[in-house]
Amino acid sequence: MKICLEVYGCTANKSDASLIMGLLKKNSYETVKNLEDADVLLILTCTVISTTEQRMLSRLRIFKKTGKKVIVAGCMASIQPKIIKSIIPEAKLLPAQYSHHIIDLLKDNKVSFTEKNKTSISKNFDGTIAPISIAEGCMLSCSYCITSLARGRLKSFPSDEIVKDVYSALNQGCKEIQLTTQDTGSYGLDINGNLGELLQNICKIRGEYRIRIGMMNPYTTLKNLDSIIQGFSDPRIYKFLHLPVQSGDNNILNKMNRKYTIDDFLFIVKKFRDTYPKITISTDIIVGFPTETNDQFKRSIKLIKKLNPDIVNITKYSARPYTKAKTMNGRVKTDIVKERSKILTNICMSILKEKNSQHIGRKYDVLIIKKGKNNISIGRTENYKSVFLSEDIDIGLFIPVEITNATTTHLVGTLI
Repeated sequence: MKICLEVYGCTANKSDASLIMGLLKKNSYETVKNLEDADVLLILTCTVISTTEQRMLSRLRIFKKTGKKVIVAGCMASIQPKIIKSIIPEAKLLPAQYSHHIIDLLKDNKVSFTEKNKTSISKNFDGTIAPISIAEGCMLSCSYCITSLARGRLKSFPSDEIVKDVYSALNQGCKEIQLTTQDTGSYGLDINGNLGELLQNICKIRGEYRIRIGMMNPYTTLKNLDSIIQGFSDPRIYKFLHLPVQSGDNNILNKMNRKYTIDDFLFIVKKFRDTYPKITISTDIIVGFPTETNDQFKRSIKLIKKLNPDIVNITKYSARPYTKAKTMNGRVKTDIVKERSKILTNICMSILKEKNSQHIGRKYDVLIIKKGKNNISIGRTENYKSVFLSEDIDIGLFIPVEITNATTTHLVGTLI
C-alpha cells in the first residue's frame, strides 16, 4: 500500500510526521510524493487561523475528487471533525494526540484511541533537521487559541525518553534538533521537572550538533527562568529566544488570558540579553484583537521599538471556533486591522534590516541545513540567523563564514 503524506503547520506537526513515517517504515508501507501515485492520502492539518483552515479545506476538496481513501490527522481532526466530514464523509480521523494509531486506521481496525508518550515510539527523520516533541498540549488557555483545545492539557514526556529521541535523530544523520511543543517554557511543570534541566540532560550527548528551543510563554518561562537561562549555556544550543508577547497593552493581554504583564516580558528579555548579548530575539504580535483601540495598538508599536527584536511575526486577529475571544464584543473592523498590520510591518522591516546589518563583518560557524534557489547554500549561525552562501556546500557541514551583506530576512556570507 502506497501512502502520500502532506504536512502543514507548526513544528509539532512535523514531529508527528516523523513519528508517522517511523511507523509506516516499520510496518513496510511505501511512501510517495504525488497524490496520483498513492492508494491512501494522509494529511496533517493546521487550523491556527482562518486562512490556514481554508487552505486545509481546499486540499480536502482536492483529495475528495481522487476517490481515494483519506486520513485526516492533526488539529482539525481533534477539534473540527464535522467540517471535515462535510467534505469527505468517509474520511478517517486521527486526532493530534493519537498519531501512533495510524497503522490501525490503515488496516481498518476498530480503534479505541489511547494516549501514549510520543517519545516512546521510533521516529524516521528525513534530512538534517529533526523536530522532536517534548510535550503534548498546554497548561494555559489563551482566549484566542484553538490549538490548546485541539491538543489538550499539558503532558510532558519523560526526560530520558526525549534524550533517546535526540540520540536516535543524531544517529540518523540529523544535525539540528528542534525541540517543540505548544509552550516549551511549561515543560516539566506537570512532572516536577523543567526545561533547563531537560537541556542539560540532552547536552550530555556527545557530538557536533545544534539545538533550537521552540517558543515559550512568558508566564511559564518566569517559573523556572534562572534554570532555563542556565540550560541555554551549552554552545550547541542556538542563542535564540522565541518569546511571543502578542500585545504591548496590559489590558489586551488580560483579555487574551496571557497571565503576564509587559514588564514581565521585558524582564525575561533583559535577563537573556544580559547573559547572552548576541542572542536573537523573536516575538509575535496579534493585531486587531477584539476591543483593541488605536492607543492600545500604539503601545504595541512602542514596545516593538523598545524591544528592538530580530524577528517579529505579525498576525491579524482571526476568530477561531470554540474560543472565548470569538464571542467577545468589540470586533475591530477589517480595514482597520489591515491598516494596523501594514503600519507595524513597515516599522518592523526597518528594525530588522538595521539589526541584521549589525552582523556585517562578523564571523560565525554556520551549519548548512538546506539548498535554496540557484543552488544557494543556506545555513544558520550560532544565534540562529539564516545565512545565504553562493558556494555549493554539502548539507550538514559546519563551516566558518564571514558576513558580507544583510537583508530584512537573512544574512549573506562567504567562506573564510
